[in-house]
Amino acid sequence: MSTPLTSHTGTRVFRLPDLGEGLTEAGLVQWLVAVGDTITTDQPIAEVETAKSVVELPSPFEGVVTALHGTAGDTIDVGAPVLEVSAPATAQGEDPGDAPATMGDAATAEPEHEAYRQEERAGSGNVLIGYGTTAPAAKGRRRPRAGAARPAGSASAATSAPARTPTPTPAPTPPSAPVERRPVAVRSPLVRRLARDLGLDVHTIAATGADGAVTRADVLRAAVDSAVDGAAAHHRDTATGAGESVDGLTVLSRERLSPLRRAVSAKLSRSRSEIPEATVWVDVDATALWDLRGQMAPEGGRAPSLTALLARFVLIALEEHPVLASRLSDDGDELISFEGVNLGVAADTERGLLVPVVPGAHALSVDRLDAALRELAATARAGSMPPERLRGSTFTLNNYGGLGVDGSAAIINHPDVAILGIGRILERPWVVDGAIVVRRIVQLSLVFDHRVCDGGYAAGFLRRVTELIEHPLRTFGRL
Repeated sequence: MSTPLTSHTGTRVFRLPDLGEGLTEAGLVQWLVAVGDTITTDQPIAEVETAKSVVELPSPFEGVVTALHGTAGDTIDVGAPVLEVSAPATAQGEDPGDAPATMGDAATAEPEHEAYRQEERAGSGNVLIGYGTTAPAAKGRRRPRAGAARPAGSASAATSAPARTPTPTPAPTPPSAPVERRPVAVRSPLVRRLARDLGLDVHTIAATGADGAVTRADVLRAAVDSAVDGAAAHHRDTATGAGESVDGLTVLSRERLSPLRRAVSAKLSRSRSEIPEATVWVDVDATALWDLRGQMAPEGGRAPSLTALLARFVLIALEEHPVLASRLSDDGDELISFEGVNLGVAADTERGLLVPVVPGAHALSVDRLDAALRELAATARAGSMPPERLRGSTFTLNNYGGLGVDGSAAIINHPDVAILGIGRILERPWVVDGAIVVRRIVQLSLVFDHRVCDGGYAAGFLRRVTELIEHPLRTFGRL
């Protein structure tokens, strides 16, 4: 952490904003600025990793960077300082009696900064998803600190903006008097259910949300902590634990799971604990498709990828087997059907497994599907996938053949009810009309939720996909 520089014009502290969706922390991937740099409003200053994605964090201030809080790999809590910025030279003519403004406790924020916060709450496309603070939290931060002297100029500020003058509040409760807490520690039923699925008592989880509410991130953090013994819990926030002994084994290092990895872990655990899954698989002769693909390239262009072609066949089969693109209600009593298919496509990245979504994939031609899949893969591997593009799937496709494997017992991407895996397409001996010939064979495996359908329905879907792969010209008009 760098040492703050002094500035007679005052220093503004940028604190990690509310990231939305119960996210209460982010991992610092890398700084994009350095101490001494002059930055502008909305300029990206760091890359941070949340449980959803890796995103750039823009600054709400302009000026000279005087301090950076944290190094790559650190976890920053919402509301914690990220960096400090001294006011630009144009601000030196301000009233010297004005107190330095901060993101956390600005009693008299400048008009442009207030407008910026209003833009955040309105959903500006220039800032991080969920960026900014909610109105109740902002009111709490504007309360004057107990015993603090009122800075010069504050009276005039209150006169010019009476609506923003904070209502006096009672003195804080002495430490000896217990603070009354609301009886329910969890506001979201999804968070409560996640805790139950992971075998956690919500009353034992340290809450970091507003008004003492337990958030999704709190549950994930508690799940990680409870998965190891007391020694691991003691060292979970350290990068290394060299020399430590566990079960007679010497520990080389310890590394806390990233927010993204913890989110994936919780989601897969929920899938395994909730879904009674079953699997059907089949070996398919893809020789005809393999040979025809090269002829599909337009003049001067390139042929669609095999993944795009297989995805198009899957979407056609789902039109005839829509149950596999539905969802179950949280209580498991209702089957929820949707118009069309939002196709999730598993992508292996340096930071872990991501499942970006192609919305309305059923309405796309194979060429448009190919373009969408290439863009999704590139964005996911670059670590710049927006969080909103990682949710909303109704069926998932996993082409693990690109990883060099033939088959896999995939885990359903909750809340989907099915996932189709595609293995390598290999040359193998195959019997055709009584003769053993070399053909290109691929294994398909369908994992499905046995609550929504039986094996016969799932097998019917898989047979339809097989037919389309082995006889691709039959669907020429629908590609």
